[in-house]
Amino acid sequence: QVLLVESGGRLAQAGDALILSCAASGGTFSNYAMGWFRQAPGKEREFVAAISRSGGSSRYADSLKGRFTISRDDAKNMVYLHIDSLKSEDTATYFCAGADAVYPDTTIYAQERYNFWGQGTQVTITL
Repeated sequence: QVLLVESGGRLAQAGDALILSCAASGGTFSNYAMGWFRQAPGKEREFVAAISRSGGSSRYADSLKGRFTISRDDAKNMVYLHIDSLKSEDTATYFCAGADAVYPDTTIYAQERYNFWGQGTQVTITL
């Protein structure tokens, strides 16, 4: 059983930067493609970013390209989401997720393909 725990969510001002972290335990982290999703109040959960097992491939939601950066540190069993130039519409609960991945360079967009989910970390942006 893989446990994912997010951290780093906080109240921040528009224009600031923020780094979210996700710590994984209970499995072989290097076997998993990882992703970040978010759910804003009253909206469905949406894809934000994904990174491959190898760390060599990443993909982002089209509307978020340029401000979000996903990375991973397999030595620490961590995945990160760096958000620049925060906007009020970034207010959401951010979830980390992991998926078994056969191929090292696969990035996964679809939520239903993820096997493991964290509980989420809240990000609130004020103007």
